[in-house]
Amino acid sequence: MTTPASPAILADIGGTNARFALLAGGNVGPSATYAVADYASPVEAARAFLAGPADGHAPKRALIAAAGPVVNGRITLTNAPWTVDSGRIRRELDLEDVRVLNDFEALGWALPALRAEDILTLGVCGPAGHGTMTVMGPGSGFGLAALALGPSGETVLVTEGGHATLPSENRREDAIIVALREQLHHVSIEHVLSGPGLVQLYHAIARVDGLTVPGRSSSEIVSHALAGDCQVSRETLELFCAFLGSTAGNVALTLGARGGVFIGGGIALHFTEFLRRSAFRERFEAKGRMAGYLARIPTAIIVHPTPAFLGLAYLARKAAHRTSS
Repeated sequence: MTTPASPAILADIGGTNARFALLAGGNVGPSATYAVADYASPVEAARAFLAGPADGHAPKRALIAAAGPVVNGRITLTNAPWTVDSGRIRRELDLEDVRVLNDFEALGWALPALRAEDILTLGVCGPAGHGTMTVMGPGSGFGLAALALGPSGETVLVTEGGHATLPSENRREDAIIVALREQLHHVSIEHVLSGPGLVQLYHAIARVDGLTVPGRSSSEIVSHALAGDCQVSRETLELFCAFLGSTAGNVALTLGARGGVFIGGGIALHFTEFLRRSAFRERFEAKGRMAGYLARIPTAIIVHPTPAFLGLAYLARKAAHRTSS
């Protein structure tokens, strides 16, 4: 690593967009967003950033969060054709150090930095307790991570929780999951709680009810649900929020998330008020004798525009401090 004053590239790469920012003087500065489909690899997108908003700077390190598991410093994006390879990026951009991490790990490191204006609460609950905090959410896929406190300090647990089995809580949901299983064999959380999942859920509801519905994208389903002019779209979004609440409750119990459960990802930002009025919180707490335990755990949507940069900046400062001490 280089000195604390050395600028760094921060990048948050998803299945659809790649967001870049420059960390200079300890502050997150110029930023830009590029469509993943417009560039052959993250190297080309980074070059566009360095020739544009970051022109005139000479960063020697990079911290890159991307959607997928990290294997030997590489992430092959789960929902896009890019491979984020720390070695290649270091060589081709002439950097001294490149760290690649899962996008939800970056969100996990960001959780302590979130301010009141960066979140919208879901349901009535007390203030966050001192303990594990989790972040989960639907986007191009479904991510899940947790920030835990231990004797040696903080650590972020990275998971592939989006590939766990989707829970059902009533006969209507049983029937819909059966319809999904006929198409998918294993119905994971990500198969429903994601952008593509919204579309699959929409068509599964139609099949269960014997209806013919027009083809719609996830954004079109949300728009029609909010407008109230399509009953299948409306139920799709209602069930999406209910499944999200059940999943969040399972996560809170599994990880002992007394510090709160936070919804990240890009999808929920398009219907925050709908989500707040939905069955999300009711389903979050609907865990039998553990309802009282869950009632004390806060839930919220992250509305900060670039929360991953908060986590990446924290890690960059931490690494620089460790190097200089």
